Amino acid sequence: MANLTKLDFIALDVSGTNYLSWVLDAELNLASNKLGETVKENTTASEQDCAKAMILLRHHLHESLKSQYLTVKSPFQLWKSLKDRFDHQKTVILPRARYEWIQLRLQDFKTIAEYNSEMFRIVSKLRLCGEDVTDEQMLEKTFSTFHASNLVLQQQYRERGFKTYSELISCLLVAEENNQLLLNNHHTRPTGSKPLPENSAALPEANATSSRKGSGRYHGSPQGHSYGRGRGRGHGGRGRGRGNDRGNHHNTWINPNIQKKNGIKAKNQHEKTTNGDICHRCGMSGHWSRTCRTAPHLVKLYQASLKAKGKEVETNLLRPESQTIPT
Repeated sequence: MANLTKLDFIALDVSGTNYLSWVLDAELNLASNKLGETVKENTTASEQDCAKAMILLRHHLHESLKSQYLTVKSPFQLWKSLKDRFDHQKTVILPRARYEWIQLRLQDFKTIAEYNSEMFRIVSKLRLCGEDVTDEQMLEKTFSTFHASNLVLQQQYRERGFKTYSELISCLLVAEENNQLLLNNHHTRPTGSKPLPENSAALPEANATSSRKGSGRYHGSPQGHSYGRGRGRGHGGRGRGRGNDRGNHHNTWINPNIQKKNGIKAKNQHEKTTNGDICHRCGMSGHWSRTCRTAPHLVKLYQASLKAKGKEVETNLLRPESQTIPT
């Protein structure tokens, strides 16, 4: 069944693996509620304070542990029983923490942040088990585990005379970040190359042309006539389009450079689509038979040549190998 009220800290597991951290959290919570005297031997705390302490301790126990200590009603007895049962965790954790401290090396980590996190994890275990780790030990551990390629760098950091481990780590973190920025700038583009210009800056002549008044073709007229090839029928006079098309076009300025490129592109596209086909009517390429406008007498000549080719028969003279050709 889930706890009815929210836990102030993680409950003690039935295996006791988190006993050391649980004891610390429990002591702090008891002290904050002025109940620290309730877990001491020969306490003078009132019965009401002992009940409050008992409620707090049992609330932060695993359900199995609660059932195992149903008969215990004194907070001191519960505190002592849990200590006798799980206090051996110090003797279990300490050898492992010492081994991890010995094997800890700066050169085994990709970043300073990862090394720093592992350093504090191991140090907290050692201190929790009663072994004190000083800043001098942490500094020496860091200096002595630099990579062999950083001998000069390690000596330079030693000569700076750091007093605390936090000062050294701060310096290493800043240096690592600056080195990463330097590498990023180096790999941005090849050495000696220039950055690509912006699109607006790459065409100064086009920008200058667009700013001139009257340059380019002005499509459309105040009456809305269209211009194209041929003679116009409406009020447009000799224009370049058929029909009046009044009101179908807006007054739009078109850059002549862009118009020229679009014309070349359309022409190339038309050639791609037509060059590969041959007219079956006149034999010329570039158009199809349904759009052929070749003169009729040329078409007749082409069709007659096709029929003549079909009537031609090729003959080959074969002689036996034994027969000799007379000279």
